Amino acid sequence: MLPIVALARTGKPAFRARPGAAPAAMLIVPDAVWDGVADAARPGWVVLVRGNRIDTLGPAATISAPAGAEQIELPGATLVPGLIEGHSHLFLHPYDVTPWDDQVLKEPFGYRTAEAVAHARTTLLAGITTTRDLGTEGAMDGDVQLKRAIERGVVPGPRILAVTRAIVATGSYGPRRPGYAFDPPQGGDPVHDVHVLHDVRFVMKDGVRYR
Repeated sequence: MLPIVALARTGKPAFRARPGAAPAAMLIVPDAVWDGVADAARPGWVVLVRGNRIDTLGPAATISAPAGAEQIELPGATLVPGLIEGHSHLFLHPYDVTPWDDQVLKEPFGYRTAEAVAHARTTLLAGITTTRDLGTEGAMDGDVQLKRAIERGVVPGPRILAVTRAIVATGSYGPRRPGYAFDPPQGGDPVHDVHVLHDVRFVMKDGVRYR
């Protein structure tokens, strides 16, 4: 099977970190392109990117790159549209490595942020160009700050739809109080009754947009 390389169709190029700026145009030349419409990949196709957006794709003989365009050769690869991931937690890592309670209670915010930066890069390299991060699990609005860093080209990563702190029913989430001799911090914001509206407003204040 040919290697697969994913490419976002719209928005800012999330794959370039500072200091290098994106070129005015790029011509990407793989072995084949799957456009998401045809049943099979199309051999001999190329993709022309202008600025932040895909401009044209089709047979190489029909597309002329503007003067000064960067040409990226991808021999042996099939190019596909960027993949969209619908439920991630970039501020967590596998529980068989570190239990969830230990991540929430024992790992400092700075360490979890560094892990999230690494996870964002790995996610992008896996071909996922948009991810919906459904809660930082105790890391406050770190996902919003990571989203801003990616958008400004500070670190590489996918486009992030951020929600910051999960809003959960009181008494339904963890770490569980009976397991500790103190009242442990929660992975989400426990709320009930009219306090839900109050919490939603505070989350939106952190920079979240529900779309």
